[in-house]
Amino acid sequence: MELVRQPFFLVLMTVSAAFIAFLGSIYYFALGEDVKLVKDSGLAVVFLSGLFGAVFSASSSVAREIQSGTALAVMSKPIGRIPFLLGKYLGLTGALSLLTLVNAVALLVSTKIAFDAYGEPDLRALGIFFGAMAAAFLVGAAMNYFLDRPFVGNTVFTLAILATLAFCVIAFFDDQGGVQSFGADVDWRLIPACVLLLFALWTLAALALACTTRLDMVATLAICSGFFLVGIMSDYLFGTGDAQGDRIASAAYAVTPNWQVFWMADALEKDKTIPWIYVARALEYAAGYIVMTLALAVALFQDRELK
Repeated sequence: MELVRQPFFLVLMTVSAAFIAFLGSIYYFALGEDVKLVKDSGLAVVFLSGLFGAVFSASSSVAREIQSGTALAVMSKPIGRIPFLLGKYLGLTGALSLLTLVNAVALLVSTKIAFDAYGEPDLRALGIFFGAMAAAFLVGAAMNYFLDRPFVGNTVFTLAILATLAFCVIAFFDDQGGVQSFGADVDWRLIPACVLLLFALWTLAALALACTTRLDMVATLAICSGFFLVGIMSDYLFGTGDAQGDRIASAAYAVTPNWQVFWMADALEKDKTIPWIYVARALEYAAGYIVMTLALAVALFQDRELK
């Protein structure tokens, strides 16, 4: 609740979801690859917005509380440092899951209204989705004015609900406005792809949490961005050495998160699908890395001096 009440979180959710939905209404002239370009771009926005959300949320929930003395006040209660960090991580995963849900819904809308060089943008569906987003802000403002409820937190949850309802309405109509069976032209293969990205964001959240036990937001963002860039190229940098038995390469390959495990955009070409058994295996990989990273976070936080 603390994280979703941050204004930055609402801005990030709104901007990323609106941009993803807008991607489906652009003329690309990509020689028949327009829809694929929308999917790849949308998945990239889901991942990058989650990266910024993980770093900011981790810094807000740990580093800022250490600097302000809030963490010390909590530690004065019968609460250990391990439950404190695990509670913060569960809050991080909840906030990132909500952010990914809204962005995934926006991606389903964007790919549904995507068109090739001979088509036209479905402004009707886009208007419904953007109207739902605007309505969320109006509801949040009304609850704040009449009921004295927090604007940001209520707007975030209202946005998630109304965006999902808007997608459900859009899914009942084709690009010409005619009624169709629910989701007949929706690419449901994007759901496992977004779930895989959510696992990657949970992993990034654990890494950001470990960094924030010692560093501020800027340094945490730099380190997480570095791990992101190296992890994207880990197969190229360390995969060959690991296959050849190089111990240094094997150690680096194990320590560096391999983001290619979670990036399955190429599996969405033509009639290909992402098997759910692969999603389960990816969850095992993410869980192992998360446990290792949280253990490091606990070790770094145990002897951290709280002011």
